[in-house]
Amino acid sequence: MVWAGWFASCQSGEAGADWSELGCGRCPAGLTGMAGWAWAAERSPSGRYAASTARHAPAASPARAAPTSCGAAARCAATTGSTAPLSARRQMGPVLLSSLLLLGLGWAAPPDHEVTYLPGLSKQPSFRHFSGYLCAGPGKYLHYWFVEAQSDPQNSPLVLWLNGGPGCSSMEGFLKEHGPFLIQPDGVTLKYNEYAWNKIANILYVESPAGVGFSYSDDKKYATNDTEVAHNNYLALKDFLRLFPEYSKNDLFLTGESYGGVYIPTLAEWVMQDPSLNLKGIAVGNGLSSYEINDNSLVYFAYYHGLLGTELWKDLQAYCCSEGKCNFHDNSNLNCTLKMGEMIQIVEESGLNIYNLYAPCDGGVPGSMRYEGDYLITHDLGNSFIRMPLRFSWRQNLFRMPVARKKVRMDPPCTNSTAPSMYLNSPEVRKALHISPEAPEWQVCSFEVNRGYKRLYMQMNEVYLKLLGATKYRILVYNGDVDMACNFLGDEWFVDSLCQKVQVARRPWLYTENGENQIGGFVKEFTNIAFLTVKVGLRALGARDGAVGGCAGYQGCSQGWVMSAAPHPHCQPPSLSYRELATWCPQTGLLLPSPCSAASLRTSLTKSCRGSARRSSCSHHPTRPHHRHLAQPGLAAARLHHGPAMPAAFSPGWTG
Repeated sequence: MVWAGWFASCQSGEAGADWSELGCGRCPAGLTGMAGWAWAAERSPSGRYAASTARHAPAASPARAAPTSCGAAARCAATTGSTAPLSARRQMGPVLLSSLLLLGLGWAAPPDHEVTYLPGLSKQPSFRHFSGYLCAGPGKYLHYWFVEAQSDPQNSPLVLWLNGGPGCSSMEGFLKEHGPFLIQPDGVTLKYNEYAWNKIANILYVESPAGVGFSYSDDKKYATNDTEVAHNNYLALKDFLRLFPEYSKNDLFLTGESYGGVYIPTLAEWVMQDPSLNLKGIAVGNGLSSYEINDNSLVYFAYYHGLLGTELWKDLQAYCCSEGKCNFHDNSNLNCTLKMGEMIQIVEESGLNIYNLYAPCDGGVPGSMRYEGDYLITHDLGNSFIRMPLRFSWRQNLFRMPVARKKVRMDPPCTNSTAPSMYLNSPEVRKALHISPEAPEWQVCSFEVNRGYKRLYMQMNEVYLKLLGATKYRILVYNGDVDMACNFLGDEWFVDSLCQKVQVARRPWLYTENGENQIGGFVKEFTNIAFLTVKVGLRALGARDGAVGGCAGYQGCSQGWVMSAAPHPHCQPPSLSYRELATWCPQTGLLLPSPCSAASLRTSLTKSCRGSARRSSCSHHPTRPHHRHLAQPGLAAARLHHGPAMPAAFSPGWTG
């Protein structure tokens, strides 16, 4: 119990006792005995024990008031600033509930972070949830909202979720995608989400980086980059586990969407070097994995979805392609650049919903920007790097506008953030969530963060190969098949480019709706990585899409990997042809050989792995279809607003 030891050293008279190696700092000279105890206690995660110990301290050394940000400021104040990946000095915060240890009360979640009453709910939840701040480096405080699993949280996995942008809030994922409460159009009412991820896992939503949502820094400077954000997210995760040590041994999964395609793998690089973290896998939904591949594939996606006319398609082939290869990404041919401008105008600026091609554009045709009161609203997140000088010139002029710092707001295109903004900015909700008075007004995306963000990774191949090289992590790349921001074709090309051995050829997965089996999407399995599609886009979803996503999520819970879960009502046994291979197992929601047991699950997996085709995806040789015992692997929906599924990283169905 080194934390208790640090307290003891201050209390016993070891003035200047140095515990900085653990990120604890040094006991100030003159603060010994009970005064030293008081000094140490107020540097605990919440500082809430300072008052109780102050009566023991000399009058000249009164305990200070509890710091802001629910103790994150105190934890951050003790950091040394080291950036070595495994250095203990990177461990933020001096102690985790050290006073409780001294009092013999054991470990526990921080009670002052618990949300005891949440406005907008007709009935408060039966599960616990917490909101507060995590230390992400000296003077940086990331807001988090943590929801415990609705059943057996002690043994359920811990899942970290990050929305993308860069610069967009994970509260969007919480309130409009897969959180336990969905915001209603009135901006006041919350409705329970039938397909919430926390039905089967503990979910940690973090607003990252500083400057996004309710997250902030002392210096209010929010220019950052991929490397710094990955490090900050790692420190925040470590700080969370200091606050909630009871989850330190749970299986850990890192998940995100969109620019999370960069956030999540780069965070995993840090986490995989830390043996104290029980990382099991990552899942990225409609992720940005390669600018070049995403831009090149978008042209094919647009043409074969009927968005580009024949003449434009012929011109693009003539000016952008040679020797059987097309470069739509950074072609220096002026004619190619001009034709790509026409393509972008159709796909991104004509009013099509870039997150769901077949859904309406919320708010109507937006254009590149619009005015709303005193604010200039821009919808360009800056993630397309297609060579278009005029477009980049427009962006630079926007960034240089004198009004930019305070009067520009960034909203993702074809989305309506009015309801979550109204809800999260209400004084009652800010109080319930323990939001710091230093935190800015909540916005779905931060223009300042996005504008000042330096993208360092143009493609993620090296990071993915590093994770795959460890041979112990499960990776899922999943896409809604009508999302154009980060389209499924590009992510499939990206996964293929990793050249992993194919375990199971591409095949459909099923769900049940109104008593009938339906195809939910397609999945292709490699060694330790899978690519999955879902027949739906990111946003503007209805109940039917929720059924698809919910089914995929519940199918993803298996006793053999993470946890057991009862099958969802929409997730019934698939067709008879699959029934002949296996028996429906209600304990896990999967098809297994009889009897339904963890042992039979392991046996079926072993047999199916041995029997599968093990050719490289880069060999260009067809692989024979292989009917596995697990007819419906655990699969995830794309970035869904009303019922996305738990990522298939929780499934045995696609591992090598």
